[in-house]
Amino acid sequence: MFNWVKTAMLMAAITALFVTIGGMIGGSRGMMFALVIALAMNFFSYWFSDKMVLSMYNAQEVDETSAPQFYRMVRELATRASLPMPRVYLINEEAPNAFATGRSPEHAAVAATTGILRILSEREMRGVMAHELSHVKHRDILISTISATMAGAISALANFAMFFGGRDEEGRPANPIASIAVALLAPIAAAMIQMAISRAREFEADRGGAELSGDPQALASALDKIHRYASGIPFAAAEAHPTTAQMMILNPLSGGGVANLFSTHPATEERIARLQEMARTGRYD
Repeated sequence: MFNWVKTAMLMAAITALFVTIGGMIGGSRGMMFALVIALAMNFFSYWFSDKMVLSMYNAQEVDETSAPQFYRMVRELATRASLPMPRVYLINEEAPNAFATGRSPEHAAVAATTGILRILSEREMRGVMAHELSHVKHRDILISTISATMAGAISALANFAMFFGGRDEEGRPANPIASIAVALLAPIAAAMIQMAISRAREFEADRGGAELSGDPQALASALDKIHRYASGIPFAAAEAHPTTAQMMILNPLSGGGVANLFSTHPATEERIARLQEMARTGRYD
């Protein structure tokens, strides 16, 4: 229930940002136009954002014939978690990463890159997919998928404001400084919304994944290995669609400095330390 409330708040916040930017571009008419667009985007995001994200990554659906070991692993973990079998996808990328998407456990999908399957052992991969299925079980996937697509739309609208400026109701140029400020601040605001949502839930998915797999050390080892390998392998699809980065098990973006202020993931070292403590004590609370 709480995730439904968070999702509603996110959609309302993003709608407000749309309307604000629309007002800067075209006054009251721009606000009404932006409101219509925002409502349409909310509808689209709820029903189709998972398909959009999978398309962004050119993810290919697999089954027990095309990827038997990976598919059976997901099925076994889903059964242990009392979840419906999600759709399973592979992304042809060397960068090691994985994510879950969909509007509910009944409409979920999990995706992994071919790179992560190459570098991780079966035990480590189980830990990763248990983490992703924990997101599904906790219903994190709706809010993460919606925030990815809606934040991308905000950035596009903000760029429109940057290039075309704003006009008042009588067609006169609006304050160009205000228009530029909105164009710059809207993507930042969207990133802050994502950041506020993402950090705590990654710890919870780590905990849930460790409990589901029964092997916190495997997930800790996987995170360490992904962190080390990913730093030297660019993830082109993620760089092209940075608003989707918060869906990944580890932040795939290569930006440093200011970009790190908007990281949607906790420090990998802290996540590993928590998992190792679980392995040491046998407690998952």
